[in-house]
This record gives sequence, C-alpha cells and structure tokens, in this order.
Amino acid sequence: MKKIEAIIRPERLNDVKQALDDGGFHGMNITQVTGRGAQRGIIHQGRGGEAVTVDILPKVKIEVVVGDQAVDRVIEAIIGAARTGNIGDGKIFVIPVEEAVRVRTGERGEVAI
Repeated sequence: MKKIEAIIRPERLNDVKQALDDGGFHGMNITQVTGRGAQRGIIHQGRGGEAVTVDILPKVKIEVVVGDQAVDRVIEAIIGAARTGNIGDGKIFVIPVEEAVRVRTGERGEVAI
C-alpha cells in the first residue's frame, strides 16, 4: 500500500476530487496548508508602489491511500486535474504504508482502505 500526498493549488481542488472520484478513488483527506517551493512566492504592488513579496502561499494537501497497483492511476488523475502549466502547480509524494486498519470492523490491509 502507498499513501499519496499531493500539494496543489486551492482552485484546482474540485477538479482533482472529481478526477479521483471518477477513477474510483473515493476516500481522501484534505487539509488547507501554506508553504513555498521553487516559486518562492509572488510579488504584489503595495501601497505607494513598493513591491511586497508574499512567500508563503495557500495550498491544499490531498492524502489518498491505495494499493500498490493503483498508484500510477491516482498520480495521473491528480496531474491531469491539477496541472495548469504554470509554476506553483504543486508536488506529489508517494510514501509506503505498512498497515491499514478499519476501526469499525478491525479489517486489515488493502480491504481496510
């Protein structure tokens, strides 16, 4: 099993949720986060014409746990829905998951996800 964490633009969230849902991946956690990457922020015109750099930007983190065989499909769904082609589109991380347990039934492994 793998946990896929995707950091994306907030305005792409609904498209990514729909793409995952269309692919049969219904369970996910979504967190509002802030951060910075290669983009290193954006520059706004402040009062009096001075430049103001905002280097910590709002993003959304989506977490999905899937079986090993589904990883590529989830990644492609996220990329297809989140990509704008501009810097700041985000990152995807794939992390091994040792075990999953469904609290309600006690089921373990992939059947629990």
